[in-house]
Amino acid sequence: MKHSNHHDYGRSVGPRLEAVRFELIHPTATTICVAGTFNDWHAEANPMHLLGDGRWLTEMVLPAGTYEYRLVVDGQWTADPLAKESVPNPFGGRNSILKVASSSAAAHLADAEHLPLKTQTK
Repeated sequence: MKHSNHHDYGRSVGPRLEAVRFELIHPTATTICVAGTFNDWHAEANPMHLLGDGRWLTEMVLPAGTYEYRLVVDGQWTADPLAKESVPNPFGGRNSILKVASSSAAAHLADAEHLPLKTQTK
């Protein structure tokens, strides 16, 4: 086996982080934050930024995994209307589910999991 003389001592040994984007259109909101299992449910930890025309956005990086979260709109906790999945929470509402894949290929496979199978015809 051949070894390279080039070493990357700056490489992280922790889990690979993936970029995640949260978006919401809410024309009347004055503040929106994202709270979930990724930030110990801290309501102000991840504020969204108003881009104009009621469009809110925030981005963060997370390790691959499955997370539960909610949006906090002007102090009111709500499920993300754009989330594909949700689960009941102990407060009578629903938590949105975020699945972070470890690569774009893994994300593609996760999305394909929900597509119907095609049958071959000759």
